[in-house]
Amino acid sequence: MRDAGRIAAQALILVGEAVKPGVTTEELACVASKHIMSCGATPTFLNYNGFPGSICVSINDEVIHGIPSQKRIVREGDIVSVDLGATYKGYIGDTASTFPAGKISPIAQKLCNTTRAALYAAISFAVPGNKVGDISAAVQACCEREGFSLVRNYTGHGVGSSLHEDPVVPNFGRAGHGVKLRAGMTIAIEPMVNQGRAQTHVLGDKWTVVTRDRKLSAHFEHTIAITRDGPKILTMAED
Repeated sequence: MRDAGRIAAQALILVGEAVKPGVTTEELACVASKHIMSCGATPTFLNYNGFPGSICVSINDEVIHGIPSQKRIVREGDIVSVDLGATYKGYIGDTASTFPAGKISPIAQKLCNTTRAALYAAISFAVPGNKVGDISAAVQACCEREGFSLVRNYTGHGVGSSLHEDPVVPNFGRAGHGVKLRAGMTIAIEPMVNQGRAQTHVLGDKWTVVTRDRKLSAHFEHTIAITRDGPKILTMAED
């Protein structure tokens, strides 16, 4: 899991460095795939339930599951959410980040900063004896106090030898409720946060999820191991 997470994290950093006005989302996917495969791993998302891309690239009002394309060009001021996974020796690292393309608006920057902060606030609750609801409540509190809303029909999840495993890890909920966290569990915590309302809509490609009010959305994710020594972020480029 640590090796898979490291490979995914390195790929995400490389993609982030490539995000700039004029790049296509397919070019970003190629950057990720090239690194993942050079490490002896495979892009987890490619053909997962039929998904046609090696990573997800979602721009501005796109929440998740954007399909890479040579026709989709990143523009100045866009925020670009990249979600990717690496499968290595049967185990998966799953991670995401939202990157600015050039100079972005103050509200876009606030949204990204808040979503990132919510992820790390939630990670601090990923300890044995806590409940999934403790993670969920931490995300919700961090984002709602800044005036943002949480996507409710897509969630974090367990991850290991499969991309989506139990337990479900919502980004909203009540502290002290839900599945009890135990040492040895590995989960993906991934706040998906909207500038406007929480409602989403799936486009005609059957994959790309957008905000219904077409306002901005940001997405950050780490794969976490729950240990007796505290939460360990597995999707880090270095130990």
